[in-house]
Amino acid sequence: MSNHRGLHHISVIASDPQDNYDFYVKKLGMRMVKKTVNQDDPTKYHLFYANAEGGPGSSLTFFPWPRARQGTPGSGEATEVSLVVPKSSQDYWQERLEEQNIPHSKPFDRFGKTHISFKDPDGLQLHLVFDNIEVSLKSWDKSSVPNEHQIQGFWSTTLKLDCVEQTEEIVTSVLGFKKVDTENNLTLYNTDSKLGHSLIIEKVESQSGQNGAGIVHHVAFQSKDEEDLTEMRFEVIRKGLQPTEIIDRHFFKSVYFRTPGGVLFEMATHGPGYFVNSDPHEDQTEKLELTPWHEPKREQIEAALPSINT
Repeated sequence: MSNHRGLHHISVIASDPQDNYDFYVKKLGMRMVKKTVNQDDPTKYHLFYANAEGGPGSSLTFFPWPRARQGTPGSGEATEVSLVVPKSSQDYWQERLEEQNIPHSKPFDRFGKTHISFKDPDGLQLHLVFDNIEVSLKSWDKSSVPNEHQIQGFWSTTLKLDCVEQTEEIVTSVLGFKKVDTENNLTLYNTDSKLGHSLIIEKVESQSGQNGAGIVHHVAFQSKDEEDLTEMRFEVIRKGLQPTEIIDRHFFKSVYFRTPGGVLFEMATHGPGYFVNSDPHEDQTEKLELTPWHEPKREQIEAALPSINT
């Protein structure tokens, strides 16, 4: 199995962009790798947080809708995001969450790893997973968290499904995960990617949710390049599903499709990446980056957006 399979990014609906920035950058110490707009609605931000390199498997992105009501997760959705931190940083993070007034669980064990869970300001369920991944990541020197304790990227996300079989088939045959373990109603799938290597399917009774802030919009999976993406798209069609054409998202090429279980999946290429037009060593929080096709409308776009105090 090739090591370019795994989670690419996860996109979530948020409410207040300032609260969102303060939580992920100031409290959790993640790097804002991109401040841009929602390509389908450029009057709204699209904010990207990741590790220092902004590589595949590390970026949690948000569409903040300033007056969005908090949503309620239901079945047919991704409902949890697990972020990996070094095994030795458990004491540090317990203290930090206390200091930042972030209510959190006691440490607990799941699939053999220690977890601490808490929620973001919009109610998104987050976990820190204490695990040593063998990857020499650069750390972000402007982070509020010391290098040796920084969030490195995704450990997993959890899909809550009332009907598992067809989604499992896509996850294993198209997206490159294999089933490795089961605990109660949770099944763990993984790939040999360093970051974003795991996916958990939670079997639940059907329950309807309410869209809104704190709800995952889509989960994106890695594809190596456009050729690989094209092949994966054909596999999805062969499964009887209806993927979009390949869409140019500027930072990567993407294909979207809804799974039979209800979750919106995206498949995204590794490149060209978030720093296609910018210096990866420079702070990305000041400038609003626009795609070449939105650039001519910069003045109107900037006028419509609330300012984020960084």
